[in-house]
Amino acid sequence: MAAQTAAYNAYKQNSVTTASPGELTLMLYNGCLKFLTKSKKAIEDKDIQEKNTNIQKAQAIIAELMSTLNIDIEISKQMLPLYEYMNRRLVEANIQNDIHIIVEVEGLVTEFRDTWKEVLKITRQQQYGNAEQI
Repeated sequence: MAAQTAAYNAYKQNSVTTASPGELTLMLYNGCLKFLTKSKKAIEDKDIQEKNTNIQKAQAIIAELMSTLNIDIEISKQMLPLYEYMNRRLVEANIQNDIHIIVEVEGLVTEFRDTWKEVLKITRQQQYGNAEQI
């Protein structure tokens, strides 16, 4: 079992180090969604520490997404307030133990992720004529 875990960790590390910036952004969105799901479960289980940890991890990902925005591009200027909103709502969800707020943020992150996926697909089609890899 330890060999399988080591192999999986090596695969994960390799996928991160060889990913394009666009693929890394997609990984960030997916990671954020994973932590939001875990935080909802922790609220249901009344595990305050686990909830706090996972909400903070989701907030760290949102902060990373904010820091990578190129503010010279108009769409980035429009995305920044949305990221700030999501971050603020997660603070509220953490304080209030409110699953509904987490669901709201999940919806926004899912929309961003799905849009980003389409952008990557279109970009691949333009570059390589094949978008089946996403």
